[in-house]
This record gives sequence, C-alpha cells and structure tokens, in this order.
Amino acid sequence: MTSFLRSDRSKPVAIWLFVVAAMVLMMVIVGGATRLTDSGLSITQWKPVTGALPPLSDADWQREFALYKQIPQYAQLNAGMSLDSFKVIYWWEWSHRLLGRVLGLVFFVPFVWFAIRRQLPRRLFVRLGGIFLLGGMQGAVGWWMVSSGLSERVSVAPERLMVHLGLAFALLGLLLWTAFDAWSGAARQTLPSPWGRRATVLIGLTYLQILLGALVAGNDAGLVYNDWPLMNGALIPDDYHAGATVWATLAHVQGAVQLHHRLLAYLLTIVAAAIGVAAWRSDYLSRTSKLLAVAVAVAVVFQAVLGVATLMMRAPVGMSIVHQLTAALVLGLAVAFGWRVRRV
Repeated sequence: MTSFLRSDRSKPVAIWLFVVAAMVLMMVIVGGATRLTDSGLSITQWKPVTGALPPLSDADWQREFALYKQIPQYAQLNAGMSLDSFKVIYWWEWSHRLLGRVLGLVFFVPFVWFAIRRQLPRRLFVRLGGIFLLGGMQGAVGWWMVSSGLSERVSVAPERLMVHLGLAFALLGLLLWTAFDAWSGAARQTLPSPWGRRATVLIGLTYLQILLGALVAGNDAGLVYNDWPLMNGALIPDDYHAGATVWATLAHVQGAVQLHHRLLAYLLTIVAAAIGVAAWRSDYLSRTSKLLAVAVAVAVVFQAVLGVATLMMRAPVGMSIVHQLTAALVLGLAVAFGWRVRRV
C-alpha cells in the first residue's frame, strides 16, 4: 500500500478533512434539533440504502405514519397527531440520516481519489482508515440508539444517546487533529514538557463533560431544577438517590445527571482558567499555544454561563443548540491546543 503514498503533508487533504469535520459538526447540530423536537423516532426502520428516498406518494406517507402509530411515543405522547404534524418530525429525522449518508460519501470518495493520486501522507493512512470505520459504525450506533425507543420507551435510552453523541465528538476531534497533521506535516522537533499532559487532561475533561451533557439531554434533565446555584433550594437534588442501582442513578435520575454535569462544569472551568493563565505566563510555549490556551479558557467560561442561562430558561430549543455548538467549539480549541503544544 505504501507505493500509493508519497507526501509527508498535503494541504488539499487537510482542507478536505476540515470540510468533513464541519459536516460532522453540522450532523451534531441537526441531530440536536432532531432530539429537541422529539423527531428521532419518526422513522421506525433502518434502511441504509433505500431509506435515502423519502416518501414519494400519499400511500408512502400513510405507510410511514402507520408504522409510527405502532410505537409507544405515538400512543403516549402524540395520540391524534395529524399527518401534517408527522411530516414535520419525519423530515427532521430524514434530514439527519441523509446528512449522514452524504457525509460518508464526502469522506470516502476523496479518500480514494487522494490515495490513487498518492497525496495521502503515509503516516496518516491507517488513522484515516480508522476514522472511516468509526464513521461507518456511527450509523449502526445511531440505529441501536433509535431502536431503544421503539418498543417500551417513549424516547431513546440516555446511555445510548451518550454513546452516539460521544462517538460524533470523538470523530470531530480525530478529524481536526489529523487535518492539522496533514497541513503541517510531521513534527520536526518535539521536547518533553508537562504541557502535553495538561492539554490531555483538558481534552479529557471537556469530552467527559460532553458525555454528561448527553445524559442530561437524554433524561430531559434541563427541564427540572431550574434554579442556580442551588437545586430547588438545596445543594443535593431531592431525587438524587431515586435510582434502584448505582447505574440507574448515574444514567437515569434527572437530578443526579444534572448535578454531575454542574460539578464537572465547575471543575472544567477552574482547570481551563488555570491552564490559560499558566500558559500565558509560560516562557516555554509559543505565542500560538498561549493564545489557544486563553481561547479555551474564555470559551469554557462562556459555555458555563450559557449553560446556566439555558438551564434557568428551561432549555429552549435555540439556546440548547447553541450550547451544544459551543461544546464543539471548546473541544475543537482544546484539540488545537493539545496538538500545538506537542510541536516546537
């Protein structure tokens, strides 16, 4: 395979990967809107190929609507829904799935093209193959998530939503890191320093906070305990121990998942601010690294304030989407900082 690869860097490859990363971000936004509008269960079958076509006739629409009427969400939440209302939620979910299919093509076709033209950096070939496999897995994970809401639940399982969203953000981070590598080539010099470890901690905390946010979203936990800094006037929510098991508490109790999301937000804000100040004062880091560290800190503080505002307003759709978008911005900046401090 190495005979197909020749360059250490390729700006066209980097631009392609940045475009794919932007499409992943778009997927996250559309997916968030799909969840917030309770549209995710409107398509009750997984047809990776033929599902690309929407209903084309009245009979097709009636058939899809009839399938939706068989699941608990319709019976318990949307009984009596009109066909026109069903079409609204159907188009959200169909658009989300179509965007996923387009994203797969936007990754795969240029990948083959660049490989044939020997423009893929050799050291990135295996990583790009892994990204493609993860992207393909995301479609299966998405259906695994949707299937959890088709028989006994009126929404998807929060832990499956967490896996689905977590994989999307992991792909976003990997694409950005790989795009930076493709743009700049292999590092010409690296020196041991504590900054690589600090950046890793920052990325890890950011990613964990995104996962906890997915549990908040999956449990509609932003609709309860809408005061701050207390939770209905208490430090610990009343229902914190309502779960029958530890896992039930961690993944399914609204007060618990919201409290954990709050606590990690405080920790992440402190860590990001401390790293930002220390980086700015460092004589070791480049100016670019310093600016990235400060940008992460500012973005985290903004995200924390936005999170509080979103909570106190009971998670309106627009603010919830912006909150999710800002989470992607924080992760992207943290990844850029982590990549940069490893290069001299």
